[in-house]
Amino acid sequence: MTPVQPSIVTVSTKPHPQSSSVGHQGVHYEIFVRSFADSNGDGIGDINGITNNLDYLKELGISAIWLMPISPSPTYHKYDVTDYYGIDAEYGTMDDFKRLIAEAHSRNMAVIIDLVLHHTSIQHPWFREASKGPDNPYWNYYKWLRPDEINRRNLANRDITADSGERNPWHSIRGSNYPEKYYGMFWSGMPDLNFDHPPVREEFFNIARYWLNDIGIDGFRLDAARHLYRESEEPKNHEFWQEFGRVVEAAKPGAYTVGEVWTRPERIAPYFRGLKANFNFDLQLMIAEIVQQEDDTEDLIEFLVYVHATFGTVNPQFIDALLLSNHDQNRIGSLLKGNLNRLKVAANLLLTLPGLPYLYYGEEIGMLGMKPDENIREPFLWDIRARDRKRTHWRRGRYSTSQTVRPLAEQQTDPDSLFNRYKRLIQYRNSHPVLNDNLSQLEQAGIRQKGIVAFIRHNGNGQRVLVVHNLTKNSIDVIFSPDENWCRCIVFETITGGSFTGDRVAVPGYGCVIVE
Repeated sequence: MTPVQPSIVTVSTKPHPQSSSVGHQGVHYEIFVRSFADSNGDGIGDINGITNNLDYLKELGISAIWLMPISPSPTYHKYDVTDYYGIDAEYGTMDDFKRLIAEAHSRNMAVIIDLVLHHTSIQHPWFREASKGPDNPYWNYYKWLRPDEINRRNLANRDITADSGERNPWHSIRGSNYPEKYYGMFWSGMPDLNFDHPPVREEFFNIARYWLNDIGIDGFRLDAARHLYRESEEPKNHEFWQEFGRVVEAAKPGAYTVGEVWTRPERIAPYFRGLKANFNFDLQLMIAEIVQQEDDTEDLIEFLVYVHATFGTVNPQFIDALLLSNHDQNRIGSLLKGNLNRLKVAANLLLTLPGLPYLYYGEEIGMLGMKPDENIREPFLWDIRARDRKRTHWRRGRYSTSQTVRPLAEQQTDPDSLFNRYKRLIQYRNSHPVLNDNLSQLEQAGIRQKGIVAFIRHNGNGQRVLVVHNLTKNSIDVIFSPDENWCRCIVFETITGGSFTGDRVAVPGYGCVIVE
């Protein structure tokens, strides 16, 4: 290979043209509304708080926001809905929400909402009616069995899973004069709906049409998508989501759907028949592991190549939804013990791997949090407390405080901050025709060196890049294999000091370089 002079190529930061379909490009941002920003001083985050801070999200480079549940609910998290057509008064009004959508769209940002169709609240009118007994027309909206039938079918207990710790999922109605119990996989306050009952399906198709067409949202994140039916009936899940996908596409062509499906790749793949994207939870666990160990002990790229091949057999247009943490998992900031260098490496990986990256609010400033759930959903730190009029105070931060995490205002002015690493990575990603293509293909590189993760991404136009990550604190000379003889220069680096010399590239400690 002829030696090439090392160089840094500047790429325009002009945004890449938006795809007609949400999810094909860009970076998404998950918001727990209660904790993000307070607009009226009541201590609870609200819809207007998000609207007031859309310019911040635009500055960061976000293309879509995913709002955790916003419909009326008796709990702080609102994953047990009482009205699928409304906005919880704690968060604002439907007019507030429509204004948020309009303001987001004016900034070329999409709005996606959580749709919790696996279960309702026990306070939902459907369940209140169903609880009156088997003769009620809403009885079949839910799953009921007599105790003898539960025992005969060996259904009394379930194994604890990553998404539910409920061992005894059958629950009685207190004071009822009938023997049947209802099924609630998550807890007694969230009764599972019966999707074998056609009126339930049709009701949710109408709900989807309402939010897409009447209100104007751009898509849904689908809660507990794998659990509409028991594991033994999983093909029924696949069939339902295919039907749901057709309804969504007919209602708003190009609308986005992303499922919460946590299982093996072979069992996730069929969900891509109906859903455009699914979260890659296994990858999330692997990233945390290899960044902590500073070595790719998990063969991350080999795993991803296998996963993508598996998904591609079902739907070549699959979108792999990437994340470092979310509202159900310990925050990446705590998993990496607040180590700023490692948090930057995790960000490097998230924002350069193929697929659609998701940021959990506050991840860009290194917010901390460990289970139980309230502690991973703490108030966003806009500024130090004395100056922070946006900060919510529905609860006091236990993990993320001004003493443990530098607030956004301080990080914005520091070029070496975690926030500015995220901002720079996202903005470069948004400008690049390969990196910003969430449908781009992954190839294994020929590079095999300890402490290094290297891979190739290419799009349908024949463009490709080599991405090289250094997981360690020491600079590493990464030697190209014959497969990388097309590499000519560094076009982006997260840390200055990288160099390209013919058959190798020097990558600074905890750095990432992109080579073309």
